Amino acid sequence: MNLPCRLTLKWIMALVLFLSIFLVGLSGCVEREGPMERAGERVDEAIEKTGDAIEDATD
Repeated sequence: MNLPCRLTLKWIMALVLFLSIFLVGLSGCVEREGPMERAGERVDEAIEKTGDAIEDATD
């Protein structure tokens, strides 16, 4: 295959650009649960339990 050097260089550069954008996008999809997320879930659970207790007490 006798392609001009510039054409292959353009394809390689385009491929590298595409793969780097793909990898950056893929790394953004990883869901990590940090300490603030866990604390928020605990607060939500506590509020839900409190609401259930109040509802049971008023019945």
